[in-house]
Amino acid sequence: MSNLVKPHGGGELKPLLLESPALDAEKTRAETLPKVTISSREAGDLIMMGIGGFTPLDGFMTHADWQGVCDGMKTTAGLFWPIPITLSTDTSAANDLSEGDDIALYDAERDTIIATMTITEKYSIDKAHECMQVYKTTDAEHPGVKMVMEQGDVNLAGPVKVLSQGGFPEEYGKQFMTPAETRAEFDKRGWNTIAAFQTRNPMHRSHEYLAKIAIELLDGVLVHSLLGKLKPGDIPANVRSNAIGTLIDKYFVENSVIQAGYPLDMRYAGPREALLHALFRQNYGCSHLIVGRDHAGVGDYYGPFDAHHIFDEIPADALETQPMKIDWTFWCDKCDGMASMKTCPHDAADRMLLSGTKLRKALSEGEPVSEKFSRPEVLKILREYYASLKDDEKVEIKLSGHSAK
Repeated sequence: MSNLVKPHGGGELKPLLLESPALDAEKTRAETLPKVTISSREAGDLIMMGIGGFTPLDGFMTHADWQGVCDGMKTTAGLFWPIPITLSTDTSAANDLSEGDDIALYDAERDTIIATMTITEKYSIDKAHECMQVYKTTDAEHPGVKMVMEQGDVNLAGPVKVLSQGGFPEEYGKQFMTPAETRAEFDKRGWNTIAAFQTRNPMHRSHEYLAKIAIELLDGVLVHSLLGKLKPGDIPANVRSNAIGTLIDKYFVENSVIQAGYPLDMRYAGPREALLHALFRQNYGCSHLIVGRDHAGVGDYYGPFDAHHIFDEIPADALETQPMKIDWTFWCDKCDGMASMKTCPHDAADRMLLSGTKLRKALSEGEPVSEKFSRPEVLKILREYYASLKDDEKVEIKLSGHSAK
C-alpha cells in the first residue's frame, strides 16, 4: 500500500485521457464536430486534465466556479483551487454554439484535435477582475495579464474527453511522466516524502543548494521542469533538461533525484501560481514543494517571499502538499560556499546573489560567469546554446529582462 499523499480532493487520480477502443471512436466522432481553436495555455491545461495532473477537475470551469476561484480560491463544490481553469473563444464563434452542443477542441500549433467537450454554459467575465485577483495587477506588461486580456470574450464551460498528450511523450521520452508514473516510481524507490523543485530555468548553484537541503530532510527530490511555453528570452526546455540532467549526474547522490517535466505554460502568477504548483504536485505524489525567492514571479510585481506568505493564508486542510520555505540563498566568499540568511553572518558585500535572469543576461552578452554561480559542466551547455543564437535572438533575451516591472 502506498504511503504517498493522496491526490487532491482526497480520492483517486482522475485522468481524463481516453483509452482505446473508446479513444479511437471519440477521435472519429471529433472530426464531425464543430471545431473551436484553443490557445497554448488551454492545450496545456487539457493535457494536465488528461494525465490526471488537474485531478479532480472534469473540464473547464463555469462562471460560478470562475468567480469562486478568483475571489476565494474555491469552486462552488468547495474544492480548493487557486487559479481559474477556463476556455475562451471569440464572440462570433460563440454565437454559432449553444449549450448542450458537443465541440472539438483544436490545437492549431500541433494541428490536432486534442479533446472534445460538451458545452454546459457560455458566459463572459470581467478580465480586469481576474487579473487583479490572480496576478495582483492589470499592467499589460505582465505576461500573465497580457494572456488573459488577449483571450476571447466568451468562456465555454463543460466536461471534456481528452484525446492526446500533445506530443510531449514523443518529444521528451521518459522525462515526460504522468502523475501515475511518478507515484509508481516513488513507490518503487521506497520514497514516502518527496519535495518537488519547480523550475523554468537551468539549475544554478542556488537551485542546487535548495534541492540538497530537501534531500537532507526527505527521501528524495523531483526536479519538475515546465515543458510548455515561456516568455521570450527564457531557455528552451530541451537545453534546460540537458543542463539539469548533467548537474544531477555530476553533483547529486544516486537515487536522490528524479528529473521529470510537465506540460503547462507558465502563467507568472507568483503566489497564486505557487499554490497551483503545490496542488498538482500533490497529484504527482509529492509531500512538499520547495518555495524559494520570488516563486513563479516576473519582474518586481511580487515581493520576494509573497509565495511563502500565501500558504499561511489558506485553510490548513486546503492541501496535503506543504511548502518547504527557504530564505535567500547565495554564495558567500567568507563562508566559502553556499549559504542562506539563516546560516551566513557576513555582510552583503561578501555575498553573490544568484538568479536565472542574471545568468541569462551574462551568457547572452558573452560575459564571464563565475563557477561560484553555476557548475562548469552546466555553463558549458548553456554557452554552447547561446553561441548558437542569432544576434536578434540575443537582443530579445536582453530586452526580456526589462519587459516587465
